[in-house]
Amino acid sequence: MTTPNVLPRIESLKVPTSRLREQHLLVRGSPGGVPVVFIHGNVSSCRFYEETLAAMPSSFRCLAPDLRGFGETERAPIDATRGAGDFADDLFALLSLPDLVPAGKKVHLVGWSAGAGVVMRFALAHPERVASLVLLAPISPAGYGGTKGDAAAAPCWPDFAGSGGGTVNPEFVRRLIAKDATDENDASPRTVMNRYYFKPPFRLERSREDALVAEMLKMAVGDDFYPGNSAPSSNWPGVAPGTRGMNNSISGKHFDVRGFSSIPTRPPVLWVRGADDQIVSDTSLFDFGFLGQLGVVPGWPGATVYPPQPMVKQMRAMLDEYRSRGGHAREEVLPGVGHSPHLEAPEVFHKLLLGFLAEGR
Repeated sequence: MTTPNVLPRIESLKVPTSRLREQHLLVRGSPGGVPVVFIHGNVSSCRFYEETLAAMPSSFRCLAPDLRGFGETERAPIDATRGAGDFADDLFALLSLPDLVPAGKKVHLVGWSAGAGVVMRFALAHPERVASLVLLAPISPAGYGGTKGDAAAAPCWPDFAGSGGGTVNPEFVRRLIAKDATDENDASPRTVMNRYYFKPPFRLERSREDALVAEMLKMAVGDDFYPGNSAPSSNWPGVAPGTRGMNNSISGKHFDVRGFSSIPTRPPVLWVRGADDQIVSDTSLFDFGFLGQLGVVPGWPGATVYPPQPMVKQMRAMLDEYRSRGGHAREEVLPGVGHSPHLEAPEVFHKLLLGFLAEGR
């Protein structure tokens, strides 16, 4: 069974791996092409990369899988204590299939948002398989929520309160479960995509918008999936990460890939982000430190205790350290763009991507 209505010259496959009974992926290009693997972010799927794959030259072998619990991949539970390790191991199992990529061949990795965390985690575990990394609107290498400071990225509280599954708007979760494809509410998935994934007034053509909203609604929802479970906390804002599910897997309590700065193989890195990203930012509207500072969440203990997480500064600090150790990394900031440069500014992103891949081939 394959996904209907994918763009021309893109193949939709479902394959078994050593870790998943069924993993869905989009494929473009011949098996002998230069392998480029695209990893999607949270509350999305591989179809968010369709336009990118369609524009890639035939000299590349492009793979875009759905992560476990997303799109049409098996609803396998996520062990959050492994800090995106389940996703990285699933990717290694997928890339071990010889029909997809020749055995042992290095791959170029493109990770968007939380998917950038997955590719950094993969690179730490399997540096010998990585030719380069493109970090597209990436989460901080210190995880999402609950930390302060640039390089140190110390937790605001010992239990990392203010991050994880319990921080997600419950009305958004309810509407995901109800398969709400409308834009009738601020918490409707369609509204969230158009307001935060993109910088308004940008919108996709309606049929593509409908297709991507449908992908958001395919995601498994629950304690083992999105957003995950939670734990009560005596620390503001009263909720700490749990041990299961998506958002706990990227909480700083479980996720920390700052060790990437010491990776021995030193693959080149391209960091691409939108100047107006509201999701991954030093002033993120999804970060409790910033929401507390704005007065949206009452009881904020102040900037000394719980400042906004400097997500961009934390990434920059890690890449500065990477460069100091001999690695090559560059940052590209796209003006007027939000959290989805590949969709909002596809021509600019495509040019950056192809230029970067040409440098590393």
